[in-house]
Amino acid sequence: MSFILGKKLEMTQIFNEKGDAVPVTLITAGPCVVLQNKTKESKDGYESVQIGFEKKARKIKKTEKGKEYRYLKEFRPQESGIKNYELGQEINASVFQEGDKVKISGISKGKGFQGGVKRYNFRGHHTTHGTKHEVRTIGSVGATDPGRVFPGKRMPGHMGFVRISVRNLKIVKIDLENNLIAVKGAIPGRRGTLVEITSSIVNKKKSK
Repeated sequence: MSFILGKKLEMTQIFNEKGDAVPVTLITAGPCVVLQNKTKESKDGYESVQIGFEKKARKIKKTEKGKEYRYLKEFRPQESGIKNYELGQEINASVFQEGDKVKISGISKGKGFQGGVKRYNFRGHHTTHGTKHEVRTIGSVGATDPGRVFPGKRMPGHMGFVRISVRNLKIVKIDLENNLIAVKGAIPGRRGTLVEITSSIVNKKKSK
């Protein structure tokens, strides 16, 4: 299992060998530094690798020692455990290869308070005679008998700014010199959003 932290740059397109345009998202992947290894024998009771990404620009205080990175994240390796990760080791885009399938997680764009038409793709009301200021309303929200709105009813509310994971995204291009990864398709978030990139683990079917 390979993993790294990065930031979403922008969407663009590149051309493959056949000359077809491929929509891709550019991501600044790392470099990240291994800050801590947790083991089952320690007080933590589980195995994980903590990495740091993007050093703070300001000078840190003595009390903030070990917190010189803006972003910290723990990953739990499943294949080889934490044996292959040493303190201070640098993790960059070279942990992936072109053609790999990865899972990317991040915070989606926040869209504030939205109505049912935009939030849940409701059709809205007909624009016929007598419909005034009701075109984008959601209509009835409950039955007459209980006299209340059932839990889970799709209604206007806060939209976006939630954690989203997209699986099986293909890495099309890797630029090791600039720590750039080009992933086919779109990923969550706006420009500058912190994203977690992990390799997709494919479970092999047992042969009979």
